[in-house]
Parts: sequence; structure tokens; C-alpha cells
Amino acid sequence: MRAIRVAIILVFTGGGIISRGVCAGQGAPAQRVDPLFSQYNNSASPGLVIAVVRDGKVLLSKGYGLANLEYRVPITSSTVFDVASVSKQFTGLAVAMLVEQGKISLSDDIRKYIPELHPMGPTITINHLLHHTSGLRDWPATLAVAGWDFGDVYLFKQILGMAYNQKTLNFPPGSEYSYSNTEYNLLAEMIARVTGQSFRTWTDQNIFAPLRMTNTHFRDDYREVIPNRAYGYDRVSDHQYSASTDDLEAYGSSSLFTTADDLTKWVTNFDQPTVGGPAAIQLMQTRGVLNDGSSIPYAFGIVHGVHRGLATVSHDGGWASFSTFVGRFPQQRFGVIVLANCDCIDATNEAYKVADIYLEKEEVASPEPADVPGAKKASVVVTPAVLDTYTGLYRLGQGWYVRVRRVGSELKTQATREPEFPMTPQSQGEFWVEGYRSTMAFQRDAASGITYLTYHGQRHPRLEESPALTPSDLEEFAGEYCSDELQTCYRVEAHDGALVMQHPRYGAMPLTRLWRDEFSGNAWFMNVEFQRDGTGKPVGFFVNAGTRSRQNHFVRRYSRAPTESQGSAPAQNFN
Repeated sequence: MRAIRVAIILVFTGGGIISRGVCAGQGAPAQRVDPLFSQYNNSASPGLVIAVVRDGKVLLSKGYGLANLEYRVPITSSTVFDVASVSKQFTGLAVAMLVEQGKISLSDDIRKYIPELHPMGPTITINHLLHHTSGLRDWPATLAVAGWDFGDVYLFKQILGMAYNQKTLNFPPGSEYSYSNTEYNLLAEMIARVTGQSFRTWTDQNIFAPLRMTNTHFRDDYREVIPNRAYGYDRVSDHQYSASTDDLEAYGSSSLFTTADDLTKWVTNFDQPTVGGPAAIQLMQTRGVLNDGSSIPYAFGIVHGVHRGLATVSHDGGWASFSTFVGRFPQQRFGVIVLANCDCIDATNEAYKVADIYLEKEEVASPEPADVPGAKKASVVVTPAVLDTYTGLYRLGQGWYVRVRRVGSELKTQATREPEFPMTPQSQGEFWVEGYRSTMAFQRDAASGITYLTYHGQRHPRLEESPALTPSDLEEFAGEYCSDELQTCYRVEAHDGALVMQHPRYGAMPLTRLWRDEFSGNAWFMNVEFQRDGTGKPVGFFVNAGTRSRQNHFVRRYSRAPTESQGSAPAQNFN
């Protein structure tokens, strides 16, 4: 299921070239790393670079595969990668340093520094932005709703413009944790305004130069020529790749270009803090706290976790086919870095494989908590008559449904936009779903007889099936719907017994009804929930692009195609 599937599917490419690199430690662990990536040794393919640090010493720094397929340039430890969201921890340290210098406070309203943000009522603090608890929408999903494509040029000023146009939030600040790149772009802008220098200049002078990270910088011009740069590639099929576009200026949240060699210096600074000092380094590892007092694992651009019972602090990144990971085991004073330039490589998974080799003899402090509740047990027999009582539609969340049906003597479950999976009975009411690596349990309300589905400790209601929509019902939805915040419009039309949404960038997008007035589109971000007035007439809709960009509001302007004189709201660039 979206957001609840925990199984990781890895697809590896064949071949690669082992590049020049530093192998400071040629002992058994370093030698055991090579076979993990031997598939990159025989043919031209993208690849990755691995670096391992312990007690301030580089034990391994080695590249595999090609940084550029056209010119057959090998990956080395000095190859420059776009590390995507790994960038956020550098912004986090910058904020911590300014706090320690007394120039800002974590409790400051961000509008104190960026008054262009729309007054949405609740105060959004710097602390909210650092911990992804502000409620501000994430720009990749939001701009996708606005009609942008990941191959477009994204300018920093356009991302800020989108943020300034927001008039509502995903949730009240501090009430939830929901990852949003927008927050770290605003932090970068705030740092520039507080220091009187560009974000790039300030980080160059105060972080990268002191750490001698000579091949590291935040790219603030997507046209910049970067020597020794790796390019990202999508795997089309075995041994076939397509180049990915990387025209992004999103410094603060992303757009950091660096090398494995430079990142070893960064990792070492956590144990031997020469830049920022002990106080700032300690502050940036502080977890966020929600309004109800509960803590979250996210800190200042890093995430606290556990691997094999050992405490970890890490962050991953992904953009333009780059997959990156920087992680530390603080108690072991151990760090691992993986930078990859193919969407077929999971940098996080590869990093933990390497860590397991080096830390295999480390004492496990405690059993690692399970990722999901529930455990697989022996199966039992449930009669078809009982199975039939569980079939139907259940609502897991906004735009997120699961249908359970019986096929012969077994149940199957299918969530919105996902494959169908078999359900194995572990008792008369509890089923194991291997595709989700978790259990789903059915409960019956004694008073009403309604069956509920319990998943991850939460109870999800079984819904009454919505009556089929007639052609006249569908025609009621037809019209043009526009968003002033996103400066774009969609045209809804009824065709052949179904609804279709039209957009200048996306073309025709068929809508599939989920329940009542909620529909799903064939674009990854498209969940549409129509709104009606007191008379039952559709007057608008909300688009929910996952949990990171909720309730983007569109108002119905016309019930038929506008005439030439009426025109249509133009698509703009948030300049």
C-alpha cells in the first residue's frame, strides 16, 4: 500500500567499471565490499561510490561504474554528485550555528524574516520548519498539481513564489510531522536575509571552506558547469539507460553538489566538531516535539533511527535518478556514505549492507523494533461464508481506499493505485498480507453489525457502496476548475460513461471513482474530491497529492467550455 508497504524491491543492473579510488583499509571488511558491487565490473552502466569512516579515519573510498555513459567516465571518490535531500543537514547546521550566535531563535515566527508568506493565522516558527511540522505543502507534489513536470526548470524564486501563494496549510503547525522540502527552502532564504549574504556564499565561507570540502557547494544556477560531475540515469531495461534532467535550483532542501571524499570530512565533524562547535552540533541532533508532547525522529535535517539494535543518525536523498545516503552510528563513531547515479540503485539499502560488514561483531544493544505491528503466524481455515462478511470497500485515509474481495476460498486486498495481494488467515478474523508485511484484522460492531478493518492499530470503516453514476450525474461535474494559488485550471468533461480531466500540460486524464464524490486520476499525484453547495451542485474540488500536499483548492468557474471572450486562467511561473 502507498506509504504503508515496507517491503523494498531492489533491481540491479549488470556491469560497470571499478574506478580509481582510495582503499585506505585493505583488510577483510574492505575486500568483502567489492563482491557486493561486482555486477558493475563488466559493462558500461551507472554505478555508485562507497566511503566508510571510523574514528576520524577513512577506511574505504571507492567508486564503481560510470559517472557519464556517453564519454565512459568512471566514478571515483572525487566524482561530484547531486546528493538531493542529504543537503538538508547542512542547512540544519547553518540554522544551529545562527542560533548559537544569537542571531535567530528557534521560536521566531518565520514571517519575521520572510513577510511575503501569506498570513495563514497560526504562527509558523523556525523550529516547525526544521522538523517538518509547519503544515506547509511540499513543492514537488504541489507544483505537479499546478502542471509542472520533473523535467522542467525549477528556479529557487519560483519555489518561493509557490510558498508565498499558499493560503491554507496541510494541518495546524506542530500537530503533525509531514516531510516538506518547501520548509528548508524557506530556511535557506531566511539565512540569506539574516546574514546579508547569499546562502551559497555563507555556506561556502562558514561550513565548506573550514572543513576543506573543496568540491562542495550549493548550486544556485542550474546552468552552471560543474567539473567532474556525475549524471543521473533511469534504467529503461537491462543494460539500457536514459539520461535524467536535473535543472533544479532548490538550495536548502536539495541542490548540494559534493563528493564522497568531501562527505567523509563532514561525517568526521560530528565526532570532532571543528565547524559549528559542540553546542551547534548537539543542537542539530535535537528531535522535534509535536504539540501533544510526543517526539519525532526528525531533527535538523537528520533522522534518528535503529539498525540491528544500534542507534543511527542518517538522511537519504533522491532526485533526477540520483540515490544518496549519509549515515552514522554515533556510539561506534562509524559513518557510511553511498552516492549512486541510477534509479535502479537503493543507496540506503546498499549503505546498510556495507555497515553490516564492518559492524558485524558489534554488540547489539537491544532487539530492533519491528517496522510494522503484527507478525506472521500459522494459517488457519476460514469458510467462504465467513470470508464473505469481510468483503467490501474500506477507507484508510484521504484518497486512500482498500477493496477486499473473495476469490474462491481466499480473500484478496487491493489498495488505491497498488497491486492486489492475497490475504492468509491466521485466525477467523486476522489475516497476514505478505505484500504489506503486516496483518489486517476485521472487527464487527455488535450494535450495528458493521465490519471494520484494523490496520497498524487504527480502525478503518467499511463503507456502503456508492450507487453508480448516470450520464446525467457525470454531466453535473463538467466545467472548468481553477486555482488562484497554483495559477492553473483543469477542464472536467464527461465521456463514454466516465469523467476525464484535461490540462494543457498533461492532456486527458481519466478519473476512476473511489467513493461518492472522490476520484483518482492516472497521474501519480491526482486524487480529486468534488465539493457541492447547499443545493448539491458541484462548485469546486480539492486535489490531494499524497499527504505532503493536501486540499489544493480549485473553484468551478464555468459549467461549459469558456468562450474566447471569457478566456481561461493562464498558467504562470510564480515569478
